[in-house]
Amino acid sequence: MKSNRGVVAYLLLSFGMAWTLWEAAFRLGLGPASPYFQLAILPGAFAPAVAALMVRAWVTHEGFGDAGWRPNLRRAWGYYLLAWFYPLAGVAIISALATGLGLAEPDLTLGRAADAWLGEAAMPAAPYLLWLLPPQLLLNALLATPLLWGEEFGWRGYLQLRLYPGRPLLAALATGVIWGLWHLPVNLRGYNFPGHPVLGMLVFTVSTILLSIFFGWLRQRTDSIWAPSLAHAATNAVGGSLMLLLFFGGGDPLYVAYLGILGWVPLGILAGWIAWRGYPRGRAPVGAR
Repeated sequence: MKSNRGVVAYLLLSFGMAWTLWEAAFRLGLGPASPYFQLAILPGAFAPAVAALMVRAWVTHEGFGDAGWRPNLRRAWGYYLLAWFYPLAGVAIISALATGLGLAEPDLTLGRAADAWLGEAAMPAAPYLLWLLPPQLLLNALLATPLLWGEEFGWRGYLQLRLYPGRPLLAALATGVIWGLWHLPVNLRGYNFPGHPVLGMLVFTVSTILLSIFFGWLRQRTDSIWAPSLAHAATNAVGGSLMLLLFFGGGDPLYVAYLGILGWVPLGILAGWIAWRGYPRGRAPVGAR
C-alpha cells in the first residue's frame, strides 16, 4: 500500500540522513563535550522534515494536503499557550519531587551554574537570575520553533498520522519508541544522560513516548504542525534549560533532568489526562485514504 511504502521510505531516509551526519560529526571529534556539538548535530535534526518532504513529493506523491502548514492561531491559541508554558509547570513538579524524595535540592539562586560558567562575574547577578531567566527562555522557545519544525514536520506531521490509523494512542506509543531510537547515536555517547548511556536511552524513550502523546494531541487539536513544534522548542529551551540550571552540580540527571525519571510524573499526568478525555482522531491522512 502507498501508506506502508511511504512509512518505510520515511524511516530509512530520516534515520539514514541523521545518523550519517551525526557520525561524521563524531568522527571529526565534535562530541558532546565540544562547544560546537549543538551546531554540529543541527543538520541531522532536519532529517525528519527533509524525509517527509521527499516522501510526500516523490515516493507516495500524496502532496501536502494534511501537512498542517497553517498555524490556525486564532482558533487554537489556547493550545499554543499550553505548548509554550507547560514546561514551567513540569519544572516545578520535578523540583518539588526531587526535594521531597531527598534526591537533590534545586539551587534557586542558580549560583552553582553561574559560578561554573561566569566565575566571579556571576556573584552580583546570581540572586536575580531565577526571575530573569524564564521570560528569556520562553522567548528562546519562540525563536527555536522553526528549528524544531525540522523534527516535528516528520514525526508528528507525517509518521504519527500514518501509524495505526484510527488508533492514535497506539500510534503515539510506536512513534515515541521510534523517535527515541532515532536519538541513539547521540544518547549512547552521553548527550542527554552523561554516565548512563544505556539506561539513559531507556529512560529517554519512555519520555519520548509521553511527549508523543502530548505533541500528537496538539497536532490533532490545532490541525497544525506549529503547535507541537512550539511545544518541542519549549521542552528543550524552557524545561531542559531550567532543570539543568537548577540542578547543575547537584543530583543525577537520570532522575532530575526534564526528561529524566522524575519527569515522567508531570508528563504522565498530562498524557493520562489526554487519554482519559479521549484522544482526537482527526482527519485521515492523505496517504491512508
